[in-house]
Amino acid sequence: MDRNSLKNILKFLSLVGMIVIVFFLIPMITGFIYHEHDKKFLIFLFLSFVIFGAILYFLRNHKMKMKIKEAILSVNLVWLMLGTLGAIPLMMGTHVSFIDGFFEAISGFTTTGATIYSNIEALPKYILMLRSTMHWIGGMGIIVLGVGLLSFINPTGSLALFQSESTGITAEKITPKLKHTALKLWGVYALLTLIDMILLKIEGMSFFDAINHAFATLSTGGFSTKSSSLGYWNNNYFILWTTTFFMFLSGMNFLAHIKLLNKDFSGYKSEEVMWYTLIFFVLATVLTLVHYFTSHDSFFFSLTHSFFTISSILTTTGFATLDYSTWGQAAIAIVFLAMLIGGNTGSTAGGIKTIRFVVMFKNLKHQIRKILHPNVVCSVKIDNNKLSCETVNNVSAFIFLYILTVAVIALYLFANGYDTMTSLSATIACVGNIGPGFGHVGPADNFAFFTQPQKFILAIGMIIGRLEFFTVLMLLSREFWKKF
Repeated sequence: MDRNSLKNILKFLSLVGMIVIVFFLIPMITGFIYHEHDKKFLIFLFLSFVIFGAILYFLRNHKMKMKIKEAILSVNLVWLMLGTLGAIPLMMGTHVSFIDGFFEAISGFTTTGATIYSNIEALPKYILMLRSTMHWIGGMGIIVLGVGLLSFINPTGSLALFQSESTGITAEKITPKLKHTALKLWGVYALLTLIDMILLKIEGMSFFDAINHAFATLSTGGFSTKSSSLGYWNNNYFILWTTTFFMFLSGMNFLAHIKLLNKDFSGYKSEEVMWYTLIFFVLATVLTLVHYFTSHDSFFFSLTHSFFTISSILTTTGFATLDYSTWGQAAIAIVFLAMLIGGNTGSTAGGIKTIRFVVMFKNLKHQIRKILHPNVVCSVKIDNNKLSCETVNNVSAFIFLYILTVAVIALYLFANGYDTMTSLSATIACVGNIGPGFGHVGPADNFAFFTQPQKFILAIGMIIGRLEFFTVLMLLSREFWKKF
């Protein structure tokens, strides 16, 4: 690696680090409000600010021109840096090990929502706000926020970073300049967060709980201020339905929300959004009927908690109102299916994503027709646009990498003595950035019982899933490091 590449990466990491430290002022202010004066946290913020500020000062005249390899390496290093930046205050504030703090921080920034804490209410308020802030930063993508700044420096480098971080098949730009897209995304994101927070406050949450849950909802993260998650407000149907609605919105492509501001409804008419909506209502309705006919609960109770559960799992948020793992095998199968699908591309949700299933089923239909009618000319189309063979192949490769990654980590856990359901669901919950699973990692449990190496492996799985496999696994290629 030459000196210029090193300067590019170092300057980018420092820019992102400075942004994170600025956002960390939110939990610091929270600590002052609730009289939790943690001097170690203040010292950490000050030293981090000085270090990142010094690097940016010495590299102030360096013009960044990111190449694709530098962009990919930078994205991977950013997530390791984020895990460290989040782990240190957690270590100081709750006396956990570095690996535990790293797991929790990565879970926060990747909006996974898996936690190592059992008694959430016992945590200091500023730590709870720190966890929610990590969610909110990571929700829209720390790189997208960085792109908004980098585009002022170098448009080409910014585009490379956006494409290496963006989720989905292609990185769609709806404005001529990438920075405008990034800023509009963050604007809509902040607006929806504010609306959700206000509604939750009106409906009965305290201001502290409202802002934390709004952060976790719009980011599809799932960290709660209560050990029982949203189950703490089980008697407040307004809160449950409000959260269900905003989780559903957050699992949708945010570009559709941006278009709505211009009175353009075309974003909601896309095939992916329509299939996402259909899948949501079908799974939620079936789960409602399953729960209603296998329990003594009322229909409205079953409806509320089933729609909440599917919204939470399909969008990979991970909130829970009840322990759905006790609803029977049929209910578990439905929830498991929702875990695999995930939300839309261009959303804060994780998982495989709805559009990839649409593409694969259309490709399957296409292949069957070719076998039956060898001379027929047909192609895979999404929204009446023909997809290239390269795009279809990329979707196939992505799903293969997802299965391979899940298989390797699940087999590793299984070989270490965990049962099949715990091993598989814990892996899918982490790689899919979902949070809760089944077995010993169900909605009423946590990940504290895993050993330190296992937590580290699961944390890496979260990063791989957040960056959608190619960006991380590319580092294992010998070709990547040639002539770097």
